[in-house]
Amino acid sequence: MRKISLHWQIIICMVLGALSGLYFNNVGFENSSLYSMILLLGDIFIRLLKMVIVPLIFTSIIIGVSSIKDRSKIGRLGFKTFLYYITTSLIAILIGLFLANSIEPGVGASTISDVGSFDTSKLSSSNSILDILKRMIPLNPVSALASGDMLGIIFFAIFFGIVLSFVESKYSKTILSLIDAIYHVIMKMTQIVIKCAPIGVFGLMTKAVSNSGLSIFKELGMYALTIACGLSVHLFIVLPAILFFIVKVNPINHFRAIASAMVTAFSTSSSSATLPVTMKCVKDNVKASNEVTSFVLPMGATINMDGTALYECAGVLFIAQALGIDLNASQQFIVVITALLASIGAAGIPSAGLVMLFIVTNAVGLNSDSVALWVGSMLAIDRPLDMFRTMVNITSDSVGVAVIAKSEGENLY
Repeated sequence: MRKISLHWQIIICMVLGALSGLYFNNVGFENSSLYSMILLLGDIFIRLLKMVIVPLIFTSIIIGVSSIKDRSKIGRLGFKTFLYYITTSLIAILIGLFLANSIEPGVGASTISDVGSFDTSKLSSSNSILDILKRMIPLNPVSALASGDMLGIIFFAIFFGIVLSFVESKYSKTILSLIDAIYHVIMKMTQIVIKCAPIGVFGLMTKAVSNSGLSIFKELGMYALTIACGLSVHLFIVLPAILFFIVKVNPINHFRAIASAMVTAFSTSSSSATLPVTMKCVKDNVKASNEVTSFVLPMGATINMDGTALYECAGVLFIAQALGIDLNASQQFIVVITALLASIGAAGIPSAGLVMLFIVTNAVGLNSDSVALWVGSMLAIDRPLDMFRTMVNITSDSVGVAVIAKSEGENLY
């Protein structure tokens, strides 16, 4: 299967897994050794995904935040850039939150939850926003890393990355080089794990279909529809509105200017791989200065993931609904904050957002076998959604360049 694209491998294994699960569902061989071995494939894949979460998000956030070297840029362009990134990501998350609560794609998908009973008392909850903000600050960063306290890890990584850029280079260079080396190793590990996805999907789909039958595809279809609707709203309504009202330009002109970057993002599902194309489009067609472009876009490819943030928020609510768990306002606020912070650490490689999904589920205490099973099942249909959300990510980056360049008094287009 080496010559077949990864997404086709996943689709083929999804079909084979569904057929295998349907077979075991009909003949009742759940206790056979063959069935146990197939399920082991899915379990190993999920454990591999979880293995890379903490080092990936810790190193990627530090690399992204510490990449700002010029202190004058931190004071001017940095503020504008972060304000834009946080605003658009938060809007995307709220769109996902609204659609997931309105459409309720996971309601009624209770059959799969029998795979692993979930104790709702384990859900993380706070009485106020202040409690949530206080919980973000870890008493012991090492303990937070060891225990997988995602809010604490994200806060410490952002704080560490910011301070690192203000330390003298003779002290920071060694640390940054080490973290950068670890980041690239973990990134490679993540890519290798994702390449194992077809085998993992086969095991996970066998387990899902053997327990719930083919009805799982109906629930996954509703989930995909919810994500696609949210991404469409952000891409065709929110971002054009920003261009029209803030940049004072016809959104169609901007989409034409970055068309090749959008196509590249859609085909590669990688913000990092698309970065050279995006920079060329923004410089040559949008006419933004090299100073703004070289500052905003590389950071955007690392920390501005509107599509990923929307996907993580809606995906967690879908899983909670599928498990029959009603997340209250406090828990949904934790989902919003964690999705926002986790999107900063999402690596710019295909399906990396799926790895980050575990961060958000863990933040509210959703970590049972059923959660892992749903995440693995979502991977089976993730490729087209990943392509779409990557296109949303890089489009938002390019709009950010236009907004910031306009604020700097540049003549665009």
